[in-house]
Amino acid sequence: MIALHSFVSLFLTGVYLVLLIYLIRGWANIKVNKAAAKAPFHTRVTVLIAARNEEERISLTIEDVLAQDYPKHLLEVIIVDDHSTDNTAAIISSYAHRGVKLLKLNEAEPLNSYKKKAIAEAINLSSGDLMVATDADCRMGPAWLSSIVTYYETHDLVMVSSPVTYFEERSLFELMQTLEFGYLIGIGAAFIGNGRASTCNGANFAYSKEVFYKVGGFKGIDDLASGDDELLLQKVAERYPGKIGFLKQSDAVVYTHAKHTLQEFMQQRRRWASKSTKYKDKKVVAFGICIWLFNVSLLVNAGLGFYDLYFLKLFLVQFLLKYLFEIIYLLPITAFFKRTYLVSLLILLIPVHIIYFVVIGLIGNNHKYLWKGRVVK
Repeated sequence: MIALHSFVSLFLTGVYLVLLIYLIRGWANIKVNKAAAKAPFHTRVTVLIAARNEEERISLTIEDVLAQDYPKHLLEVIIVDDHSTDNTAAIISSYAHRGVKLLKLNEAEPLNSYKKKAIAEAINLSSGDLMVATDADCRMGPAWLSSIVTYYETHDLVMVSSPVTYFEERSLFELMQTLEFGYLIGIGAAFIGNGRASTCNGANFAYSKEVFYKVGGFKGIDDLASGDDELLLQKVAERYPGKIGFLKQSDAVVYTHAKHTLQEFMQQRRRWASKSTKYKDKKVVAFGICIWLFNVSLLVNAGLGFYDLYFLKLFLVQFLLKYLFEIIYLLPITAFFKRTYLVSLLILLIPVHIIYFVVIGLIGNNHKYLWKGRVVK
């Protein structure tokens, strides 16, 4: 029995290491884009933002978008107010004289996916050819749009996933989130680098309006509150393989904030996990299950190690291999974001991450969660 247990543990460890090697290769396959923004541009861009109760930061986001060096006659900004109960709509309206368009959601019946509804309504109203979605609490540099459009035009793509990271962290907890978030952004980039687009982040996501309609928009994935990014990407990847790119360029980075409390963090991760049941690419689902099982084996061996030194040794072997390979994986990702020092937190992050990952895997697909003041699923 012990021999079988050891075999399963080491097999799952081997699978996890192979997956990490796959990610390491995929990230390396995407070269840093050093191309300067080309001119003249010809793509009309619509920046899409869905906002709900974002009065604290939305003016900063709007100012960043309006400060873009992209030609103003080719730029449209549409912000959808999703039933905000604060001053969000009023703040957006104050920018009307600078060309910012406000669209207010007004549904008679409750929805489960207000954000998808907001984005779809904005796209219907838009005049742009390229939709660039971000969130109402994000920051970006002045070359954000021009770098995305240059990449989109020069590589003949239909969809572009771009990097997102946390900044302005106020605690060790938030710094650890930044490192873990880099791990997740790396996964999305690595899959694209390996020719299999699977995940992305909606805070920095661009796609052709024509292609959005050709794949049926959010039809078929509109029963989940989340998934306006990854589930749409997977629909497009199925129909347009090889036409999705990841823009590895510092000018294209979007910055947002980590969650301040453990409760907020867990609600966010439950929301993200809820999308996995709708993934079209079952190999990606298998990828996630393998990682989950590996983390379960770590927990089991750590627990059994209190009763038998053999299992503790087995756990330590797994832990050490995980630690070393994740360092190799994370170093180039954190280097891209110019924050390699974050890798020093990995020794602290791993034990916490093992527990949270197993818990999220158990509850993520089985419970409703709180998002923007609403209970959704």
